[in-house]
Amino acid sequence: MSTPDHNPAPRHTSTDFHPEVMKLFDKYVHGIIDRRSFLADAGKYAAAGVSATALLEMLNPKFAEAQVIKADDPRVKTKFVEFDSPNGHGKARGYLVMPANMKGKLPAVMVIHENRGLNPHIEDVTRRVALENFIAFAPDMLFSQGGYPGDEDKARELFSKLDQTKCRADFVAAAGFMKALPECTGKYGVVGFCYGGSMSNYLATQLPDLAAAVPFYGSAAKTEDVSKIKCALQIHLAEKDERINTGYPAYEVALKAAGVKYELHMYPGTQHGFNNNTTPRFDEAAAKLATSRTTEFFKKHLAA
Repeated sequence: MSTPDHNPAPRHTSTDFHPEVMKLFDKYVHGIIDRRSFLADAGKYAAAGVSATALLEMLNPKFAEAQVIKADDPRVKTKFVEFDSPNGHGKARGYLVMPANMKGKLPAVMVIHENRGLNPHIEDVTRRVALENFIAFAPDMLFSQGGYPGDEDKARELFSKLDQTKCRADFVAAAGFMKALPECTGKYGVVGFCYGGSMSNYLATQLPDLAAAVPFYGSAAKTEDVSKIKCALQIHLAEKDERINTGYPAYEVALKAAGVKYELHMYPGTQHGFNNNTTPRFDEAAAKLATSRTTEFFKKHLAA
């Protein structure tokens, strides 16, 4: 999951904003407050001459500026593919990326998006994963709603309408589709961010043949389900992320009791979303370290 040195940093970093603004933005991103509430409260902390609307524009993703691996990069082959959604729900869709020069079969990695669906950033991350010599597949839970709409507010609205029971079943089905690809060795892992991190923890309890799961700042799985985990876990958490981190002490107790092989990394001073290089929450040093750890973890556990 490469993070090349030429990766452009966002125009702003989290230190450019009042800490309360970052807390409000986290609530806004996760649907705890709406746009109007964010603008009303964030305005109290805006610098002179800066409106709350301008603050939000600074914080929102800059996909084009932050792109690392372009969709037409000759080193990868990309396409959208459909697979069967369980229980008679028709078709689901995902973004499939393979190295252009692959020889023989490769292990696969499912890339699970944040709570905005398969946006340009996650497509970029999927291409980065493929360049580490994996088959990379990113299911799109917004496919049933027409896909990512090109607007963060609209994406959040659409995401709130999803049937999460169906989503969980679709991710399980996506894993089966991915590992059955003729180019795949049958060994596979999952990596996810935010919502995708939570789903990575969940899938670890549901997929007995999953080899490795790497959740980034996602909610812990239910402790009563931890005994079902058969894969190795590598967990990445942001230090300044109380909403997510509060569930991990009990999760670690359950993981240890169940004998699950896991490692947990906490990144000092970072915000939730620190790996997402399209927003000011991005922390370049932490992202590079987490990316390096993730890549080596997958290469170790997905080897033939």
